[in-house]
Amino acid sequence: MTSIEDAPYADQAATEALTLSQLAELAGVSVATVSKVVNGRSEVGSETRALVESLIQEHGFRRQRRRIRPAGLIEVVFHELAGDYPIEIVKGVQSVARGHRLSVVVSELGGRHIPGHRWIEDVLSRRPAGVITVFSGPTEEQRAQLAAREVPLVVLDPAGDPGRGVPSVGATNWSGGLEATRHLLELGHRRIAMIAGPEFALSSRARLDGYRAALDGAGVPVDPDLIRRGSFLIDDGVLHTRRLMALPQPPTAIFAANDGLAMGVYHAAHELGLRVPKDLSVVGFDDMPPWRWAIPPLTTVRQPLIEMGATAAATVISMAEGEPFQRRVELGTELVVRASTAAVRG
Repeated sequence: MTSIEDAPYADQAATEALTLSQLAELAGVSVATVSKVVNGRSEVGSETRALVESLIQEHGFRRQRRRIRPAGLIEVVFHELAGDYPIEIVKGVQSVARGHRLSVVVSELGGRHIPGHRWIEDVLSRRPAGVITVFSGPTEEQRAQLAAREVPLVVLDPAGDPGRGVPSVGATNWSGGLEATRHLLELGHRRIAMIAGPEFALSSRARLDGYRAALDGAGVPVDPDLIRRGSFLIDDGVLHTRRLMALPQPPTAIFAANDGLAMGVYHAAHELGLRVPKDLSVVGFDDMPPWRWAIPPLTTVRQPLIEMGATAAATVISMAEGEPFQRRVELGTELVVRASTAAVRG
């Protein structure tokens, strides 16, 4: 399932994007100077370069259709290389890149969600066919620099606003949160806790909003004591489960915002002598392969990470070749019911 927020880029470009000569006229410089900025040449003053790049950011640059160099690269940038999340995404990117004879370069930002100054210099020196940033995103200035060098940018699973005109690929996080919570409500649970991800993350906020919407739709008041925030880490799942189960009225079910947090719930439940799902039902989010083999197997919301990676790669290639593409794509999530959820005990 996909949803499109804007018309294909090519349709907008035909009416809004400017040619080299039009950019030169606006900037009050020669066409040759604009061409040097677009092609990353160094012999342009910093003020002039900044002016031209800002005009490109504001109006766009009318590119001619072209073929990608066979030896080109797609650069995939993660905020952190940890767990199965990046592996699944790279599989999707690789599946598309291979068919276009493109290599895939993977790098990380050391846990940061905004790249540093050195990052953009390294990317521009490699001149990739396109860049995919995952759960992170460049600054406005860095986006302008990429646009000026005609390096397409796609943001996958954006942590925040991807930027004006920047294509993004994500999942239906709100629907996933809604479906997970409805599943627990249908099993008779009313004391349903949620361990959410970080507040700055769009996906985390959407999953939490879906949880709240499901409770509201069932006429169940939202109890602030049952909502905890983590960092998508197993340790946070352990910590918050301990605290939740110490409440005077502990939850009978916990919806964790990712599978890692859900594994933390499992660990804490074991520590406390609780049985999943007899004493505590658990739902995760992502459907990472290892957690299917947990005991009991985890009920979770499948996020199509491989398909998201493939879609992001296809979008980058379309942009690089001057073909139409979708500005915003959301791929559908799906609740996968296994053995970690059961009817509430009477």
